[in-house]
Amino acid sequence: MSTLFAHQAQAEHCNVNFNYGVIIEPNHVRILDNGQTYVQINNDNQLFVRGREILLEAQQTALISDFSKGIRSQVPEIVFIAIEGVEVGLKAVNKVIGGLTGENSASHRKLQEKFDDMQMRLRKKFNHSDKSYYIAPQDFDDFDEIFAGEFEQEIEEIVSESIGTILMAVGEAMANRDEETIEQRVSTFDDRLENMGEELKLEIGTRANQLEQKAEQFCQALSNLDKVETEMQVTISALQDFNLISSERYSHSE
Repeated sequence: MSTLFAHQAQAEHCNVNFNYGVIIEPNHVRILDNGQTYVQINNDNQLFVRGREILLEAQQTALISDFSKGIRSQVPEIVFIAIEGVEVGLKAVNKVIGGLTGENSASHRKLQEKFDDMQMRLRKKFNHSDKSYYIAPQDFDDFDEIFAGEFEQEIEEIVSESIGTILMAVGEAMANRDEETIEQRVSTFDDRLENMGEELKLEIGTRANQLEQKAEQFCQALSNLDKVETEMQVTISALQDFNLISSERYSHSE
């Protein structure tokens, strides 16, 4: 899995941090500082700072609205990127293994159950339902860690455990072809393994490129949102010390 995201880590650099936790629910956005609500925006236009409502002028309300809508847009996006990043590897491996052992084989069903369990735990990590999202304070500089993180080793273990089953399934298929000599069976076996590797590489490469584009758009959007936050700090005195987003100019590494 680490090689899956190596290309992304090298291709882009996202100098953006979330300094607080963020909760998005249908009617409000809450920014948490050490577990306590620091800033709350209701219906994209009503501001509370540490529980006290801040009366806003029209220009200030427009800034709060832009900021709230931006957060509502981008937090689900990073949750999607994180989940899809792990699923890229799972789907690719699952597809190849299913093709080799059969979609409904016992080994394939067992593998699918492990992947389904992992995906469920990954979703719970963000505590999100269809209308609610949570993301903890974090640094988006290392997308590899966000994508794989604690699940990387588990994915590698699942795949490693499956290799023996794959080889046995392919070997049995080869052994049943009585018309072939041992040399022909070995050659066919090698071809199957080579094709499996190429198919995995193509499947992962395509999906990883799509995710790279989404990650780039996400970083740029957060950098733009940081400018809105700066204006809020300047024009709304109650927010002068508020700094959810820390970003440097978004850039590609050389």
